[in-house]
Amino acid sequence: MEPVAGEDLARFRAYRDSPTPEGRNGLVSAHLGLARSLARRFVGRGEPLDDLEQVAFEGLVKAVERFDPDRGSSFAAFAVPTVVGEIKRHFRDHTWATKVPRGAKELSTRITASTEALSKQLHRTPTVAELAEALGVSDDVVIEALEARAAYRPGSLSAPVDREDGRTLGDSLPIDDTGYAGVEARLTVEGLLATLPDRERRILELRYYEELSQDQIAKQVGISQMHVSRLLRRVSDVLAASTYDGVP
Repeated sequence: MEPVAGEDLARFRAYRDSPTPEGRNGLVSAHLGLARSLARRFVGRGEPLDDLEQVAFEGLVKAVERFDPDRGSSFAAFAVPTVVGEIKRHFRDHTWATKVPRGAKELSTRITASTEALSKQLHRTPTVAELAEALGVSDDVVIEALEARAAYRPGSLSAPVDREDGRTLGDSLPIDDTGYAGVEARLTVEGLLATLPDRERRILELRYYEELSQDQIAKQVGISQMHVSRLLRRVSDVLAASTYDGVP
């Protein structure tokens, strides 16, 4: 690696020994072009260039803060892997649409690099077995990482599936039929009613199925209206306690 030039070495030492915002800003400003060029390497992977540049600038600030000029290497040689690493972490941690295990994310990045290298070497797309051998993992691990890529950018429901008639992916999905929820609720209620004594079940049927008033129910069952009210309240509490998963 090339040694740091005398003037740059003095600037870095001055910043290191007496860190000030002005000193750091000057060093960062002097290397913004380097950060921008590194960000452009990742264009076309689903992230806007402006966002990539912001991440690259953050990596540049970290490189300035961590660089030790006394080790004899150039700042660029130190900054490049620091900035690139920050951009790769951004893709790994912030651009996946759904939660994916960190190991699968990291392997997915390695698979991309290995695919490019093996494609040039073999003059064709490598197989799963060839990728697994190059990466030192099993075929199943490679397959799992490849499947995880589907979570990176999910397909849009507005994506056209037939350009002639304008149909989209969303048009091909089944319509949500609320009738299923009603059937499920009715079966749940009927199952709970079957657990009640005959009188309590009859009172509920008269109240909620035949929609009779409490006074009318009392006359049919042969008890007082107050007794009907107490039974309805008690049975409703029992049924509510017996439900699960929010089903009424």
